[in-house]
Amino acid sequence: MQEHDARILRGAAIPTAAAGLTGMAAATAAAGVHGLLGALYGTLLVVGAFAVSAWVIARTGEKNPQLMLPVAFLVYTTKVGVLAVVLVLFGGSTAFDHTAFAFTALACVICWLGGQAWASRRVKQPTVVPDAESEDEPAEAEQAEPVEGGR
Repeated sequence: MQEHDARILRGAAIPTAAAGLTGMAAATAAAGVHGLLGALYGTLLVVGAFAVSAWVIARTGEKNPQLMLPVAFLVYTTKVGVLAVVLVLFGGSTAFDHTAFAFTALACVICWLGGQAWASRRVKQPTVVPDAESEDEPAEAEQAEPVEGGR
């Protein structure tokens, strides 16, 4: 993972973890252990899904930048599918507080997206990376002889 990708990942993960801890404290105060578990699961789901997708997209960018957009679409679709499966499987569960889960997950998503946007603006990421061959081309063009007669 390149340094600018790691800085963006840290810039998103740290505020999200802080929001998750805040959500866990509030949910514990409001609903006890069930609230704590709901907030914990919401935090883990969001941090896990977003961190894995950011890591996969960053690794793809290192290996083959042309595949970043298709991989981002695939990762997003997979993330939505996993979320749907998790919500269906645990929809009727009484093991944790669903309200704490939902509000903590929502707060974590907002913090992740805000942190990622803020970190992306601050990181100096190259937009054009020259190839080794293209660096040699201007030197060859300078060696060409000038045309006489102004034509």
